[in-house]
Amino acid sequence: MTPALTLFAPERLPEIAAGDDLAAIILAALGSEGLALADGDVIVLAQKIVSKAEGRRLALAEVTPGAEAERLAARCGKEPALVELILRESAEVLRCVPGVLIVRHRLGFVLANAGIDRSNIAGAAGHALLLPEDPDASAATLRGGLMAATGKTLAVVINDSFGRAWRLGTCGICIGAAGIAPLLDLRGATDRFGRALQSSELAYADEIAAAASLVMGQAGEGRPVVVVRGLAPVDAAPAPAAALIRPTATDLFP
Repeated sequence: MTPALTLFAPERLPEIAAGDDLAAIILAALGSEGLALADGDVIVLAQKIVSKAEGRRLALAEVTPGAEAERLAARCGKEPALVELILRESAEVLRCVPGVLIVRHRLGFVLANAGIDRSNIAGAAGHALLLPEDPDASAATLRGGLMAATGKTLAVVINDSFGRAWRLGTCGICIGAAGIAPLLDLRGATDRFGRALQSSELAYADEIAAAASLVMGQAGEGRPVVVVRGLAPVDAAPAPAAALIRPTATDLFP
């Protein structure tokens, strides 16, 4: 495993708008600070800038809530238009209590408010930002653009902050990936004393996403891109972040 890592974030990224070329913006920001990408780097992007570039911002005033949204909004105390958006992005409502609406997102994530956010959106009073339509496809597109421009072998992770059952606070997790193995199956490997591991699987991309979150920050830091350098190669095939989602048939705590 990796004995040491370097994580760094360019400080000169502009505010991202719909239609922006994120690969070009990232490379320009790195170059303006004398930085460049290297083979093996993992570029972690905050979900928010990917959603902004993909035009996933909506005005709540343009959303007409249905009867179910009105009913759930009265129970959880959220705006009916926001609840309507949450329902549109969700496959199933799992919990609805005052102040909390937990859903299974259409992509399989279990999270609050379908990942819809209203923070750090310039001039966006009354607006909301949805998750990317397909974060794995977004990561693949970004990786292709960055590799074509640099000639380097790279990986891309899109992260977001999720709450966790039984734990307070949020933590960065991977919602989109390209060029990386998001889940490492360590079963059959041995520990230091020769005992074979029976059930160890490592959420590799989630750990990278969480590490990058420490550099990004969670408020007004303005560092939505982090480059992770020094990860040791792993003997596992790249896969999308969807590989991290537990199948509902084996979910003991839906």
